[in-house]
Amino acid sequence: MPTPDQIRLEQKRMRPRVLDLWWALRPLQSVVRLMNTGAHPDDETSALLAAIGLRDGINLSYACSTRGEGGQNDIGTESGPALGALRTREMERACDLLNMRLYWHGTSPDDPIRDFRFSKSGAETMGIWGHDRLLHRFVEIVRTDRPDILLPTFLDVPGQHGHHRAMTQAAHEVMAAAADSSFPSNLPPWKVSKMYLPAWSGAGQAYDDDLPPPAATLTIDGAGKDPMSGWSYARIGQMSRAYHRTQGMGRWVPAGSGRDWPLHLAISHVDGPDTALDTGLPRTLADLAERAPEVRQDLLLAHGYITETVSAFPHTRHIAKTAQKALHHLQKAEADAPDSIAHRLAAKHRQLAHVLRLALGVEADARTYQTWLRPGDTTRVTVEFDKGDADAASYRLALPYGWSEQDGQITIASDANRTDPYRAEYDPANPPLPRIEIQLNTTTVAVPFAKPPVILPDRAALIEPDAALINRKTPKRSVSVAIADVSPAGAQISFDLPEGWSMQQGAGAVTITLPDTPDPGLYTLPLYVGDRPAMTEQRIAHDHVDPTAYTRPAALTVRVLDVTLPQAKVGYIGSGHDAVADWLTAMGADVTVLSDDQITNDAVLAGLDTIVIGIFALRFRDGLLQAMPRLRDWVAQGGTLVTLYHRPWDNWNPETVPPRWLEIGQPSLRWRVTDANAKVTHLVPDHPLLNKPNPITAEDWDGWVKERGLYFAKVWDDAYTPLLSMADPGEDPLTGALLTAEIGKGRHTHCSLVLHHQMARLVPGACRLMANLIAPRR
Repeated sequence: MPTPDQIRLEQKRMRPRVLDLWWALRPLQSVVRLMNTGAHPDDETSALLAAIGLRDGINLSYACSTRGEGGQNDIGTESGPALGALRTREMERACDLLNMRLYWHGTSPDDPIRDFRFSKSGAETMGIWGHDRLLHRFVEIVRTDRPDILLPTFLDVPGQHGHHRAMTQAAHEVMAAAADSSFPSNLPPWKVSKMYLPAWSGAGQAYDDDLPPPAATLTIDGAGKDPMSGWSYARIGQMSRAYHRTQGMGRWVPAGSGRDWPLHLAISHVDGPDTALDTGLPRTLADLAERAPEVRQDLLLAHGYITETVSAFPHTRHIAKTAQKALHHLQKAEADAPDSIAHRLAAKHRQLAHVLRLALGVEADARTYQTWLRPGDTTRVTVEFDKGDADAASYRLALPYGWSEQDGQITIASDANRTDPYRAEYDPANPPLPRIEIQLNTTTVAVPFAKPPVILPDRAALIEPDAALINRKTPKRSVSVAIADVSPAGAQISFDLPEGWSMQQGAGAVTITLPDTPDPGLYTLPLYVGDRPAMTEQRIAHDHVDPTAYTRPAALTVRVLDVTLPQAKVGYIGSGHDAVADWLTAMGADVTVLSDDQITNDAVLAGLDTIVIGIFALRFRDGLLQAMPRLRDWVAQGGTLVTLYHRPWDNWNPETVPPRWLEIGQPSLRWRVTDANAKVTHLVPDHPLLNKPNPITAEDWDGWVKERGLYFAKVWDDAYTPLLSMADPGEDPLTGALLTAEIGKGRHTHCSLVLHHQMARLVPGACRLMANLIAPRR
């Protein structure tokens, strides 16, 4: 593990001052503003944005509808709102590299504009999000940011993700709504000058556009290199995308690689032929001067000094001198400028201030000793400040409400707000509090804290686990949970229990005992700290993003159900992306989580009846792919192998991984059932996997959440028998959700149903089906 100092040195090495200054100078060239729109973090067109932002100086923003909380997670176990919080921070870091502002349509974990699951329909998505809610928020975003150009990432065509289609539909509508003075809003109308659509297909691993893209009316050159770094804009785009680690983003771009970007002009309110993105728009401060005669002279002078500033690179003293002169005249213009250009001047002010700090070599770094704080806590803060070549420079710590600093100690007051994991907006040039504000002559520059601390609830406790199963087919009638980090410290804790349940408290743990014959059902047991309901939090810390936390009411959820278990010794090969082994154990199954050595130990394998390979394990579990020939032989000798859903790129070779040919379908849109309530037909009703030891009935398909499954099998060997058929509304049935084959003396079953997700949500039918799948072939 690298030390904190080693990590800081590596971060500094990757962003030398000269490169930061070069990139800070690029936006000075233009006053044009472009807003890219998408439905999820990672929908942004990173390579295109890198080219037009870091080469052409276009002022960038990204409007995103959801936090991606319904997606997958390649780096941890965060899911749902906690994943949304993590992906929010990832999106912010991706924006940092592109110097791009960020706006979210969904502003809280319970906002209807959320990543509810994959959707194949824009109409369905709009219905769940709420058309009026989406459009009102979109108008608010556009009127706040005032872009000249709107650029959706995807087309509104069949075969595309429903979330993407809804956002592109909304982009068309907001062009008129944002400019409509009668549209209800506290912000003044804003008329977006142009909207482009991508003139490329959105088809790929996940989507399959049914219609061709519109004809290109303009092509953006994206194949060049940044002259300072030597990196292609495609590579810089991937550097930004690499922050989306939960989605496995960030691919190496070989030297010289790049592409052009064809665009289709869908709506335009400017005259003349469209020969460039900024055709018909004010491009520089000099162009603005012609539109604002009252500040014309100062804008022209500022423009001249900006031109000299950009040309002076890499001579930092010259840059600082002319940037200061440009800022002087810009500030004079700001004082009397009309509202129609005030936003452009404010952006130019921040850009010049940033350039001035870098050119003068002013450095500031603030960091706290503790990451997780509660109201009433204190932590030491250290500030490093170097005024560089500035004649006069000072700083102050700008802190959130309820924070105070004295003598190097930050104190969190009792009424301080919790850290917001779902910030509605983010601007790299205007970072959120806490931050360092540096005073340079007549301007202020903001620098974020390094790894800012996270404020947690004042009345809280951590419950582990916070969900449990009680299987009435086993003798177990108690649940033990660890209770930690109780706040206020020393306070009494208790659960609100159903009648007949009891609680025994020990050191740092609680045991809850149920009656001998509890009624089946789902029980929610709120946790109290003292006499008040408590909160709990999921702390989220990864090296590539700032820490954050998702908080919710503290409670233990208990599912009481009936699952008959087979007589089987089960080995589980996971990769940290699911908790199926834990849920099987909770049901009463005899489960061993296999180590890397055990996977290749024939004696260990011989002692197992069944092996379950968890989701994505073939990609993320070292050595598993190489061990598959051994496991195939083990199956032929009588073992039962269950593989849970994998994607084609998870090292799933249809010829060499499964015992017989089994190809996973893609794009996923064609090979999934997104309706969690879709009717399920048993194709072989008397098959043992649907009957023993648990008869699977229609009730077992009730209560599923999110979706039925994805990445269904597409083509398979005749040895496999499809057991289920299901379909989304209006589509042909798919039969590749659950396949099983007798291989020699053993059996292989491949399941593309999202059983891991259903079990984590305590869905009884998923637990009963999993019990059947682990039953050995007798």
